Amino acid sequence: MNGYQSFKSLAKAMYLGFRRDRAALFFSVLFPLMFLVIFAGIFSDQTTSKVEIVQIGNAPVLEQAVAQGGDDLSKVMKVTKSANRADALHEVEQGDVDGAVEQRGNELLVHYSAADQVRSGTVRGLMNSIIQGANQAATGQPPAYKLTVQRVEDDSLNAIQFFTPGLLSWALASAAVFGASQTLVTWRSKGLLRRLRLSPAPISTVFAARVTVSVGIALVQFALFMLVARLPMFGLQLQDGWWMAVPLLVAGVLAFLSIGMLIAAWAKSQEAANAATQLIVLPMAFLGGSFFPLDEAPNWMRTVSYVFPLRYLNEGMLNVMSRGLGASSAITEMLILLGVAAVAALISVRLFRWDPH
Repeated sequence: MNGYQSFKSLAKAMYLGFRRDRAALFFSVLFPLMFLVIFAGIFSDQTTSKVEIVQIGNAPVLEQAVAQGGDDLSKVMKVTKSANRADALHEVEQGDVDGAVEQRGNELLVHYSAADQVRSGTVRGLMNSIIQGANQAATGQPPAYKLTVQRVEDDSLNAIQFFTPGLLSWALASAAVFGASQTLVTWRSKGLLRRLRLSPAPISTVFAARVTVSVGIALVQFALFMLVARLPMFGLQLQDGWWMAVPLLVAGVLAFLSIGMLIAAWAKSQEAANAATQLIVLPMAFLGGSFFPLDEAPNWMRTVSYVFPLRYLNEGMLNVMSRGLGASSAITEMLILLGVAAVAALISVRLFRWDPH
């Protein structure tokens, strides 16, 4: 009974400390939720980005394909015209457009940049399809094979489907890291940790209370995000296996709590802990894919993203909530997060200090 009472008192103290800290409450819960509302409102009608092509001068083959393709082709390709060849090629070099196309007699010349292999491959594939269609129309011979394309994502994978898991993951990471680092550093500086060390409550009870409060806060965050994102004006559509987001959430909280504990073990003051937390959480949100899809990021950014545990929480949430890949699709990400939690916790224990000095 004494152990339970100690746990209950510690958990209540941590919860009240979080609730009374207006800054922590705002930046951990309301700030990410505000981003969700803003992003979802701005990008509510957008899905995947189109391939942007500049047509140089007259290109009858391309113009005929656009006219015949109608809405289907306009969904994947946007064509603008330019009379200045040098300007069009410069746009391709700068990455402002994905390709430039000009026609010389029966030859359709495609200019692309090797800096983005994905986009350039898409441009060449589209132009190759257009040429094949033009050849068939010229010869009157039907093709021997038929190409059918189908996107792997559900048609409902629009902006809200991406932003909800990403911003939710960022919110969970922020609350967990800030909660652990600020609580432990504050308690150490005020001498509360020394009192806890001398009290009958074991250290395991202290950490169990911290984990319980953090998981409870995370569940509230999850519920708020679902409530807002599923409003008719935004229209989030949860896929089969979305419930796997809850155990994945717990694994993410454990990972980021351990990182927060690691910061608290290292930092000697609240200012140092706050600075270290900001330096970790904010860059991780950008490089981990919370604000934009990593598929459209540069190669170096995609490579660096594998270092950040937030990437795996983002990917797991996307798989089960939006992509409809089923509950098993998040198991790998969950195991990685639990591994991060174990490693960071072990290092934190080695570095942990009860006293400020």
